[in-house]
Amino acid sequence: MTAKKVKVRFAPSPTGDLHVGNIRTALFDWAYARHTGGTFLFRIEDTDTTRVTDEYIQAAIDTLKWLGLQWDEGPEVGGPNGPYLQSQRLDIYAEWAKKFLEQGDAYHCYCSPEELEAVREEQRKANVAPGYNGHCRELTADQIAAYKADGREAVVRMRMPDGTTTFVDEIRGEVTFDHKFVPDFVMVRADGSPLYTLAVAVDDVMMGVTHVLRGEDLLSSTPRQIRVYQAMGIKPEDYPAFAHLPFVMGQDNAKLSKRNGEVSIAWYREQGYLPEAICNYLALLGWSPGDDRENISMKELTELFTVEKVHSSPARFDMKKLEAINGDKIRALSLEDFAHWTLPFLIKAKVISGTDAEIALVKKALPLIQERIVKLDEAPALLKFLFVTEFSVDEDAVSKITDGSAKDILKRSLKELEGVDSWSHDSIEAVLRASLIEELGLKPRIAFTALRIATTGSTISPPLFESMELLGKQACLDRITAALAL
Repeated sequence: MTAKKVKVRFAPSPTGDLHVGNIRTALFDWAYARHTGGTFLFRIEDTDTTRVTDEYIQAAIDTLKWLGLQWDEGPEVGGPNGPYLQSQRLDIYAEWAKKFLEQGDAYHCYCSPEELEAVREEQRKANVAPGYNGHCRELTADQIAAYKADGREAVVRMRMPDGTTTFVDEIRGEVTFDHKFVPDFVMVRADGSPLYTLAVAVDDVMMGVTHVLRGEDLLSSTPRQIRVYQAMGIKPEDYPAFAHLPFVMGQDNAKLSKRNGEVSIAWYREQGYLPEAICNYLALLGWSPGDDRENISMKELTELFTVEKVHSSPARFDMKKLEAINGDKIRALSLEDFAHWTLPFLIKAKVISGTDAEIALVKKALPLIQERIVKLDEAPALLKFLFVTEFSVDEDAVSKITDGSAKDILKRSLKELEGVDSWSHDSIEAVLRASLIEELGLKPRIAFTALRIATTGSTISPPLFESMELLGKQACLDRITAALAL
């Protein structure tokens, strides 16, 4: 028997920006498709129109593009199984629900929310598993007529047979659910809109999905989806294979939250994390290439990724490790790529406006900071001194250049620098070391801190002498003179 070509899907319900957990799932789906030569399908589950907005849908699309997780079927790309927004597939779900009712696999349920809550309360008191009690399973025609006459609207429930559902999870092995804990479930709301369990199962079958890689929190919904496959007439050998990815926990061993690392990918983007660094790190949350390395490229990920290497135990999110990987990725960039990623941060911070002359100077300065930063949003603070028109000194640094010894250092530096003809970092360093270190016997930290503040306005800057070279002779002399006047 010929094995099916792998087809996976990422199907978020974007009620906000995509978060770490969403993207880890998308990344594993994408990597598995690329590793196997399969298809990566992107589908939007937007039937909850009160929470899913066009803005969030577009943000999800933009985020996947920014991360480099290009899909083969889905929004903006198209494909043979569209539409790829569930809100455009409502007629399809309605037809299947109608068929399930006709087959006797489903039935109309007229129980009110108050009645359902009363049943749950009784179940809690009796200490039994909560769930629907099957009240509407076998209604007579007279009972149905009475409910309709009373103005009640019905939902559609799927019948769960007695017994169990067993399936093999690609990560966890054989899993069995006893149906006494999986009661008849609602597939269609009273207003006719489908619920997740109906739409996701129908779409996976109709779109030819072969493998469902998704979060562990959805493990308990699997028997319901399998029940829908059965009602659709799908043979067990044709069900999609399931692989439920481990939870991602914070350093405090609690589920991720804003307190311990779970923020939107948009936040990481704004902070200056590279997309490849985010993907690199998220790939290591629950998966390992089989050795101790932590720095892998997207190409290596597609070559090495297999579901068999995904762990079943929870993964732990470590912001410091993400920062370290991001720093490594920044240092590995070519100058052109580093400029490509950094310039938007400089423009957004209004350090530069984006003129050719500014960009040329930025490119000269970037090698000075590439080894020093771990996030791109650190660049504006380090490079702003090159572009300020009204020079000033950071408030916390003023006291370090206004005492007598600092003034003496600046006066001597000004005198020596005025005589430098060839303005290069080597000649600047040579004359200042000869004067301040060798002749005056000052320690470099003492001598050069005052000079750094006077020329860059801060105690933190790129290497001093290279910075002074980029500033130019006259700008350095003017700033030292201004510092002396403080």
